[in-house]
Amino acid sequence: MSELLKNKVCIVTGSTRGIGKEIACLFASQGAEVVVNGTRVGSAEQWIDESEYASRLHPYYFDISDPSEVRQNVMAVKRQFGHIDILVNNAAVEFNELIGMISRENMEKMFRVNVYGTIEMIQAVSRIMARNENGGSIINISSVVGLRGNPGQLVYSATKGAIIALTKSAAKELAPKKIRVNSIAPGLTQTEMMEQVDIEKLQGRISNICMGRIAQPSDIAGGCLLLASDYSEYISGQILPVDGCTIM
Repeated sequence: MSELLKNKVCIVTGSTRGIGKEIACLFASQGAEVVVNGTRVGSAEQWIDESEYASRLHPYYFDISDPSEVRQNVMAVKRQFGHIDILVNNAAVEFNELIGMISRENMEKMFRVNVYGTIEMIQAVSRIMARNENGGSIINISSVVGLRGNPGQLVYSATKGAIIALTKSAAKELAPKKIRVNSIAPGLTQTEMMEQVDIEKLQGRISNICMGRIAQPSDIAGGCLLLASDYSEYISGQILPVDGCTIM
């Protein structure tokens, strides 16, 4: 396969592990220079050093919910590489609480990271992408719960619903600058967090997946690669569920 992202510079937030890590590694394998973002300093160095594409993976540690840190680090990426072509807003936090038991602290943190952080990144990066001859691609990771809801996830689904709404508005506003904005909506995905969950408790949700299995991080990364590449240069404002044909 040819390198679909050759000479592209990408930022993938929340990419020191899980889905974000898989996206970062796939993008690097496709020729991109990838900024690996997280908040815990040193959390990506070991696996980056072991990667076949280590020279293309660049750790930047900052909090996307802090506007000053976002501006400072996005400009640092611009100074290092000269341009930014792709942004994947993957970073998120999740607290699952039933109605009546919802913590205000957890609610505020989810909105601060999942929604405000995404907006801060879009604002900072789109200014730089607007200077590119061919614009750029912004991919926001939402969730099928933002489309369909789920018991015990009222706040989390609200934040992901907000991501879906802002994706559509940003796409319309940034289209004249040749910046595409789309969203991947993953279904139930096998991540490190899932290892702590009793699979039997999830059988009801798994039974609603027509393909008969939960998603792997590579499934989500593949969808992101499509939207990051030039093969989707006329696609914007779209929400792509990557959920194995999940039914209600």
